[in-house]
Amino acid sequence: MNDHIMIFDTTLRDGEQSPGCSMNLEEKLKVAAQLEALGVDVIEAGFAIASEGDFEATTAVAKQCETAIVASLARAAFPDIDRAWAAVRHARRPRIHTFIATSPLHMRAKLNKTPEDVLDAIAASVGRARNLCEDVEWSAEDATRSDPDFLCRAVEIAIKAGATTINLPDTVGYATPETYGAMFRDVINRVPGADKAILSTHCHNDLGLAVANTLAAIMAGARQCEATINGIGERAGNAAIEEIAMAIRVRHDVLPVRTGIVSTEITKASRLVSGITGMAVQANKAIVGANAFAHESGIHQDGMLKDSSTYEIMTPESVGMGATNLVLGKHSGRAAFRQKLAEMGYDLSDNEFGDAFKRFKDLADAKKQVFDEDIVALVDDQVLRGHDRIQVTEVEVYCGSNGPQRAILTLNIDGAEATAAVRGNGPVDALFNAVRKLVPHDGATLQLYQVHAVTAGTDAQAEVSVVLSEDGRTARGTGAHTDTLVASARAYVNALNKLVVKRGRSALVAAG
Repeated sequence: MNDHIMIFDTTLRDGEQSPGCSMNLEEKLKVAAQLEALGVDVIEAGFAIASEGDFEATTAVAKQCETAIVASLARAAFPDIDRAWAAVRHARRPRIHTFIATSPLHMRAKLNKTPEDVLDAIAASVGRARNLCEDVEWSAEDATRSDPDFLCRAVEIAIKAGATTINLPDTVGYATPETYGAMFRDVINRVPGADKAILSTHCHNDLGLAVANTLAAIMAGARQCEATINGIGERAGNAAIEEIAMAIRVRHDVLPVRTGIVSTEITKASRLVSGITGMAVQANKAIVGANAFAHESGIHQDGMLKDSSTYEIMTPESVGMGATNLVLGKHSGRAAFRQKLAEMGYDLSDNEFGDAFKRFKDLADAKKQVFDEDIVALVDDQVLRGHDRIQVTEVEVYCGSNGPQRAILTLNIDGAEATAAVRGNGPVDALFNAVRKLVPHDGATLQLYQVHAVTAGTDAQAEVSVVLSEDGRTARGTGAHTDTLVASARAYVNALNKLVVKRGRSALVAAG
């Protein structure tokens, strides 16, 4: 059996379905470029029929990608499939990915279809897709709760209709490694022609088993893995690409397969996606978390000094998280700052670098010591969001114990500056009221306001997270600054920009 595992990245589609993780077209193109540098085999660029924005973004990614297969998701309906093809036909290597549910619960409660109706829909939809595109993937939504006999019939029909890849997703994170692996072995052994298609995994992390299930399926014969950067995705997220890739690399003795992932690009991809989506990576996250290569215990430190392999099964350099002794401060020059950015995985244009360096110097003047975390917050806060329609220009706040508190806020809205002076029940409330006055959005409600210090010390940068909700849509924004109120304004406006983008999206149910 071929030992190459295809990595199918669905960060731009399933990952973007995480509450608050919407991306605009330019951000999707940045992520897609980094995914190609990372070495993924397939990029699922979006759900083309979901909205005009999704269609445009999928089309743009298809035109940009040079090596990766570019796929668009489509339900088992001809309009979906035709729209998907219209978006990906521009790609050098296009793919249509169509799906339908096969579990009794989904067929009855969601689709209101009989099993025979579903089988007919599989044959028709896959056939339609294959007439348009040579590369067709079919997914059995909620495969892990499907009847095994019916699932095998469905897979057989999909292959006969022209599917070249068969995806058996654990849509709701229900499986265990033993049951998920057994399902793949059953399909391989029972379905005529199963060897003519690549079998694929797609695991959600509701029970924390997404990566374990994925690896079990690989051992059972799957040769494509669908996953996301940082494991983002609906509910508890998806299997994480970086964890799958490094598990295969580190434990090649028990996983005798390989991927095309360029591991030194992992940290760069992680930070890019985190910065764009505002979805912070937890400190103890495997591979890319801030503590993944940190050692505080005296016993561990002693072992590390003697031989790093005592407590590290991989090196930080192997995932692009190279350690450095370069100390940055207010006397540091442009060359040192550029080197630090490169070591941290950032590749900025000249204009972006100039803006980042100016803000770094301002930060260095305000802080005694600038840490790596400060630089990550600084770059992610401004450079990755420099094209937002609404941007914070100036913040001025008057507050105290006697009140009332007042904020004077200036925003740049589509290139024009506007200022409002508004009172509120506290300085943060006054600031947010000022945003609402300048950019009316009465239907949106504030679901979360959270502040944490990026580093230790009273001069630490504050990083603020904000979640806005409107008509079932949520948008997460982040902002960082040494002034907590400035960070708050930036976070709120960042979330508002994303909410504006989401207003144009259709609320369509996507595959797992």
